[in-house]
Amino acid sequence: MNKTINLEPNALQEKVIALVFFCFGLLAVLAVVLIALYLIISGVTALGKIGLKPFLLGQEWNPLQNAYGILPFILSSITATGLSIGIALPLGLFIAIYLAYFAGKKTAALMRTMIEVLAGIPSVLYGLLGAILIVPQVFKLQQVWHLPASGSLLAASIVLAVMILPTLISVSEASLRAVPSRYYSASLALGASKMQSIWKVIVPAAKGGIVAAVVLGIGRAIGETMAVMMVAGNAPIMPELLKPARLLTVAISIEWAYSSGLHREALQAIGFVLFIFTLLINVFINAFLKRRGVEHGK
Repeated sequence: MNKTINLEPNALQEKVIALVFFCFGLLAVLAVVLIALYLIISGVTALGKIGLKPFLLGQEWNPLQNAYGILPFILSSITATGLSIGIALPLGLFIAIYLAYFAGKKTAALMRTMIEVLAGIPSVLYGLLGAILIVPQVFKLQQVWHLPASGSLLAASIVLAVMILPTLISVSEASLRAVPSRYYSASLALGASKMQSIWKVIVPAAKGGIVAAVVLGIGRAIGETMAVMMVAGNAPIMPELLKPARLLTVAISIEWAYSSGLHREALQAIGFVLFIFTLLINVFINAFLKRRGVEHGK
C-alpha cells in the first residue's frame, strides 16, 4: 500500500527555522554594537585626557613628549584613499565595460579568472611588490626634488589602487550586466552607436552599482594596513605626494606592541576616529544615493 509523504513543513517547524535565522542575524548586529561601544568608550576616554582639538587638529605625534596630534594621519588617509579611487575607478570601469560588451567569451572568462586571482592575493604580497617595483620608480622622482626616499604617499596610493581594482571591476561589470538588454537595443534602434549607447544609456542606468563599487573600494582602501606600511615610509608628517606618510591604520599597527598608558589610549582613540570616519563615508554615500533616487546594485 502506497503512503503519501507530506513534505510541507508545519507551523512549528517554520517558527523554529525563523527563530534560528533571527538569532544569527541578531548575533551579527550584536557584534557590530559591541565593537562600536568598545571603540566609543575607549576613544572618549582618551579624548577626555588629550583634548578633542589637540588630538584631531594637532600636527605633531610624539608619545615621548605626550604630543598626540593625528591631523597628518587623517589627511594622509583621505589623500591616499582619494588618489587610489581616482586611479582605479576609470580603469575598473573601462575594464568592466570591455568585459560586458566587447570581450569574447573565452577572453572574458580568462580575464575574470585573473581578476579573481588578483582579488585573492594577500595584502603583504601587494606591499612586497610595491616595495620592489613602485617605490624605486618613485625614488627617481624623489631624487630630482632631493626628498627622503623611504617610501611615499604616491607609492601607497598606487598600491591601494591596484588592490581595490578587482572589486571595482567585478561589481561594476555585474551592475552593467544587470541593466535590461532592451535599454541597449532601444538605443541602437534609435540610431545611437555602440559607444554612445553604453555611455549615455547603460552606464547611467548602472550608476547605483558603480557607486556601490566605489563604496566597497573606499572601505578596502581606508582599512588597509600591511601593504601601505611597506611602501608609505611611515613618517608622521603632513601629507605630500612624494614624501613619506603615515595613515591611521598604520599608526595603530606600528606602535601598538610597545605602547602603554596614555599612548595606548591614544591609539585606541585613533581606532575610534577611523570607525567614525568609515561610518560617515557610508552615511554620506547612502544619503547621496537616496537623494538621487538610486539603489545599490541597480
